[in-house]
Amino acid sequence: MTIIEAARTAATGILTATADAATAAYRDAVRTYSREKLRSVAMVGADGTDTMFVDVLVEDAIIGAATAAGANILSEERGFVDVGSAITLVVDPVDGSANAAAGIPLACFSAAVVVDGEFTEAMTSWLHTDERWWASRTASEYRTSGCTSLDRAAVSMLRPHERNRDAWWRVASAATRIRILSCSTLESVFVATGASDAFVDAGSDTHRLMDIAAAVVLVEASGGAVIDAYDRPVEFNTDLTKRWSGIVASTPDLAEELRAAIAG
Repeated sequence: MTIIEAARTAATGILTATADAATAAYRDAVRTYSREKLRSVAMVGADGTDTMFVDVLVEDAIIGAATAAGANILSEERGFVDVGSAITLVVDPVDGSANAAAGIPLACFSAAVVVDGEFTEAMTSWLHTDERWWASRTASEYRTSGCTSLDRAAVSMLRPHERNRDAWWRVASAATRIRILSCSTLESVFVATGASDAFVDAGSDTHRLMDIAAAVVLVEASGGAVIDAYDRPVEFNTDLTKRWSGIVASTPDLAEELRAAIAG
């Protein structure tokens, strides 16, 4: 038995079941509805932001799979669904909703398992290819690039806003390469696997917990670091009004240099 096989738990099966449900629901939605319908606003989510129709379809399927398997679920649209389980999934049903609705193949299902308030394992699934990445706190088959310096780093970033324009530019001008993919969970996977050196919200406080929860497991188990630009702990909380400026980096040194660049 390998270390990875030994690290898998009963919750791994729940992650797989919900990923399967997300993929099936997403692909059925794309076949059934127009792009205009997929991107239409269906409701205001529990996190206070507009929810696209495609998000509702996929989230409903995920909630059904998670609760049938006996897990609580915290998701951006419906909030906290408590079935009295010791296991909670923090889920982003369709990260990159605008990409997904437009037919741009950069969208993911992503979930982190929480047991006794701690993130224990996570899975991110690329909805267009069904490629999946899994890790636990103690085991990962991936390794980050090991980059320690911003001037040698390829960095993915959220798009800039007026509120963080100067911080965004400080990071962008210092890095060797910048990408904007508009899919936080996929960009975090690329850090875990060494394809990219960092992924950053440069101080705009846009990230919700489900945007970076899986990264806490996937990236840290692969040798990297996940911190907040303002030094707030990235930890489980059912309050979906909370926001972070996540820094997902290949090493703790790079994470701290990015934090300093954002602070100016």
